[in-house]
Amino acid sequence: MKEYPCTLTIAGSDSGGGAGVQADLKVMTMLGTFVTTAFTVMTAQNGLGIGTIYKLPVDFIKEQITMVLEGFPIKALKTGMLFSAEIIEAVSEELQKYPDIIKVIDPVCVCATQGDKLLLEEDALQTLIKKLIPLADVLTPNKPEAEALTGISITTEESVHKAILALYDMGAKAVFLKGGHFSIQGNTMIDWLYAPSFSQEIIALPHNVVDTNNIHGTGCATGAAITAFLAKGYSLYDSVTMAQEYIVTCLEQSYTQGKGIGTPNHIAVTKYIV
Repeated sequence: MKEYPCTLTIAGSDSGGGAGVQADLKVMTMLGTFVTTAFTVMTAQNGLGIGTIYKLPVDFIKEQITMVLEGFPIKALKTGMLFSAEIIEAVSEELQKYPDIIKVIDPVCVCATQGDKLLLEEDALQTLIKKLIPLADVLTPNKPEAEALTGISITTEESVHKAILALYDMGAKAVFLKGGHFSIQGNTMIDWLYAPSFSQEIIALPHNVVDTNNIHGTGCATGAAITAFLAKGYSLYDSVTMAQEYIVTCLEQSYTQGKGIGTPNHIAVTKYIV
């Protein structure tokens, strides 16, 4: 019987199944890992919008993380929606105890597909910067998140580079800036990777654009794919480019499952499981 590497997602619940822990579970399973979870918040939502956001007790969040990390040989983990300063601090405190686990930090701040719904309490941003980002083996913001974290308006390639270097200076070992919120040139979209461990240059990573509105949870899914590939032993560069390929395929074969905005079709990709 083949054994699969263990991964962990620490994030919020999306009752609509499109983002958060639910998206991470689908992606990391489809990419051939055994997925464990720690829920931080519960949300009531669907493709039309987000309703109530309910914070889980911090002690319970910490207990979930502790039980998983003590009971499973986690190779790589991903954080998503943490929402409050106290949750971010508690999660950071637990993760510091496990320096050998690969950490993919998705600094979830807003939900662009839901009218820029705020997914982080106002006092939490500095805690994210000071406590969690320095633990990141790779930080995976989108454009609005990078702007919120750095205070830099990203409008040109020069400002892209400036923001990435500012994020790196916060302590992340590598930065992967997702390009979904940038202007599209022709049929090409560009993500950006800065990982000084193998290149001193900021690398532009173009990929095909898919004409679809089924994009809810795409950012979560990208980070989850990177996490799964890293857990399976791929290099960061290969993990990022394979994650791009995975997401493009899921978007190409997506459909709208209910009312409002749909999600990538994670069932579409099976070749990576083995």
